[in-house]
This record gives sequence, C-alpha cells and structure tokens, in this order.
Amino acid sequence: METPHHLGIDIGGTKVALLVETDAGCVYETAFPWGPRHSADQDLAQLAGHVAELRARVGAPLASVGVAMPGTVGPDGRVAAWPNRPEWTGVALDASLRALFPEAVVAWGDDGDLGALAEARASGCDDLLYIGVGTGVGGGLVLGGVPCPGLGRGSFEIGHVIVEMGGPRCVCGRQGCLQALASGPATLRRATHLRGADVTFDDLRWAWRDREPWAIDAIEGTARALAAAVTGVQELVHPERTLIGGGFAAGIPEFVGAVAGHLAGLARPGQAPVPVGPATLGGLSSLRGAVSLARLIAGRRR
Repeated sequence: METPHHLGIDIGGTKVALLVETDAGCVYETAFPWGPRHSADQDLAQLAGHVAELRARVGAPLASVGVAMPGTVGPDGRVAAWPNRPEWTGVALDASLRALFPEAVVAWGDDGDLGALAEARASGCDDLLYIGVGTGVGGGLVLGGVPCPGLGRGSFEIGHVIVEMGGPRCVCGRQGCLQALASGPATLRRATHLRGADVTFDDLRWAWRDREPWAIDAIEGTARALAAAVTGVQELVHPERTLIGGGFAAGIPEFVGAVAGHLAGLARPGQAPVPVGPATLGGLSSLRGAVSLARLIAGRRR
C-alpha cells in the first residue's frame, strides 16, 4: 500500500509556503514570494507552477491538501475580503483549489484557526485557545482536537470581539474590537499618545524593561484587553489552556505574565483563571496547521 502524502499550504500576503509530510515526517518543504500584484489568475498560475515542481520532486500522488488562508471566505466559497491581495476578491477558492489537486481531498481554513490546531497538537492539548498578537490580532479555538466553529462554518475571529464599548475604531468599521486595542500598531499608538512622542517597537521594549510609566500603561492596556477576551471565551467554552503568540507578543519580555495577572484579576468566585502560556511554533504555526488539516480530512475520508 502506497504511503499517503499530505500537503500543507500557507498562503500569505507576500509569500506562500508548502510542506509535504508522510507519517514518517517531512518529505519536501519550499516557499516562494508572490510576483507583482496584477491579478488572482496570475497568482494561481504561479502557485500551479510550484505545485507541478513539488509533484515532480515528491514523485507520489497527494492524498490530501490543507490550505491556510488569511482572507475572509464567504459561505459560497468565494473570497469576500483579503486586504493584502484585494485582487482575490470574488475568487472561487474552493473550486480553484480542487482544480489544482483533482487527485486529493482538499480543505481550507482560516490561518488563525489552523495556527491554533497546530499549537494544540504541539502542546498535546485538545481544548486550546490560541491568540496571535502582531500586526493584527488573530487566533483560533480547538475543542476536542478539532477547530471550532468547524470547516465551512466561518472562522474564530477573536480579534473582532468587542472588549471596550465606544473604544478605538477597528479596520472592520466597529469600535472597541480587541484588534483595535491590542494589536502591535494599536499598542504603539497608545504608547505614542502616553509618551507625547513617536514610539518604535524597540523604544517600547526597552522602556518596558526600564519600567517607564508610559510603557507600562501602554502594554498593560493591551494585556488587559486580551485578558477580557480570554475571560469571555472561558465563560462560554472553558478551554483547558490559552497560548499567546505572534511577533509583537514574543518580542515583549514577560508579556504573557502581564496577561496572566489581569486574568487573575478578572476571575470570579469559584472559577480559576484559565492557564496562559507562550505559543511555541512562531511563524510556522499556520503551515503546520495546514498539514494537520490535511491529515484530519484524510482520516475522515478513510
């Protein structure tokens, strides 16, 4: 019996990463930058060329393909919004992917949802909340070892949970979303306001280490907003653990501890705060999650 090969694809705004695995481990891994932005058709043609090269190198049919996608995909399977590559708006993602891989079972998921799936498997935790804090705020929820709300039922948009009524305006148009308060750019804007001068990420890191009051206030505001969102999720579905990742969070010393402190302050009588720790996979979470999705759907097919 031929060994099943599973392909994970992490489609980003500037590059695409591909990883083929079998039960024995990694078979082939590559990445390529997108060409100049012209049209989704040209992007898909570029992807098809790299897939053809991958097939030639692997030399075996693909059993399943999982795709991590940062854009918003509607119930009809078409891309509804993707700020980094708006040319993809209206693309029939499901049909386009199935045309690329006619021999395989194919599924796609939000990159935050799949990042959560990868972090859950890496940590051995089947009920996990994952939050990535970087340019935006994303993440996912895994319950019983599978992403929630589930394939084809939308994504877990924790970044657009409202944590402050009447708060800063979010890119989605609402006010007070977690992303508008706790993303890296939002934290830097708050720090700039508190300091009264422009603040870079390095400025903020060093001032936080030196316990400058303006830096403490800026970062504690971010930690407090994250703790409010985590507490809300805990009240509804009771994850076993929360992991926090993303470039911004990883670059601030003791950031996870600050979130944990606010979680403790929000705990109500009779309920312990959900344990929180740092994510472990970094920028690989979405790609690893895409492969995990491929394995998941292959198992369902069998």
